[in-house]
Amino acid sequence: MKTLLLVAVSALALGACAPAKTPAPASVEAAAAAQPAPTMTLAEAVASDARTDVEKARDAWRHPAETLEFFSVGSDDKVVEVWPGGGWYTNILAPWLASGGGTLVAAGFDAASIEDPERRARTEARLAEFKGLYADPKFGAIEHTAFSAASGPLTAEGTADVVLTFRNLHNWMAAGYTEKFFADAYSALKPGGVLGVVEHRLPSTQAQDPKATSGYVHEDYVKALAAAAGFEFVEASEINANPADTADHPFGVWTLAPNSAAADREGKPAEGFDPEKYKSIGESDRMTLKFRKPE
Repeated sequence: MKTLLLVAVSALALGACAPAKTPAPASVEAAAAAQPAPTMTLAEAVASDARTDVEKARDAWRHPAETLEFFSVGSDDKVVEVWPGGGWYTNILAPWLASGGGTLVAAGFDAASIEDPERRARTEARLAEFKGLYADPKFGAIEHTAFSAASGPLTAEGTADVVLTFRNLHNWMAAGYTEKFFADAYSALKPGGVLGVVEHRLPSTQAQDPKATSGYVHEDYVKALAAAAGFEFVEASEINANPADTADHPFGVWTLAPNSAAADREGKPAEGFDPEKYKSIGESDRMTLKFRKPE
């Protein structure tokens, strides 16, 4: 990844009989003024007040520091976060990257591709709200792009150090454009760049629904999609694993926290449903996969 350039300016001590000190050249003064502030550590970003207590309560299940370290994310990187949603990871990444000279690209929902006027208006409102939340200087200058079946590039081709997606593949499987995500991520990354994927994991003994209506996905299926796009598989981690999750719940992955659904989309509960049983499981079992674009 990139190396942070530090500009050191030293003062020359003059004797008592020496003439008055000549003002430093403007170029030296500008270099000193441009010296970056000390980089916030990842641990400090995770603990910062940019995050709510509700968000921090989920760290035990989502392990943000360990996950970003596993994906080799540096504070001076250009990072594309695809579908940041409510900003759970954005609230960590944005201030951390801003402090280290990095860049965050938030590739969110694509309002322009939505034909229904009411739905498009709702999406535009959500995007405006999201951008407003991150207008504070502490979050840096976030680049906003979009990802959908019809969207353009995630960012300028070959400029990203890392592309990240957290628990989104099942959505794109349902909509039929998962392959596009891997192709777009490959295009965005520099040679040697990293693609990090976290997704709800379906046991290999259970059949994969092509639409992933349960929210769970086979690990081998994700690896195959990445390989087809040209990625090399680097490593898998069990950072976000939960052996207690059997992935066969009445309302799919949404039966578990944080959704804790107790009825289907029509509001119909399952017969004999015991919410306490699912609360005891915790959050879903998740694969954490690291891929690399070949040099």
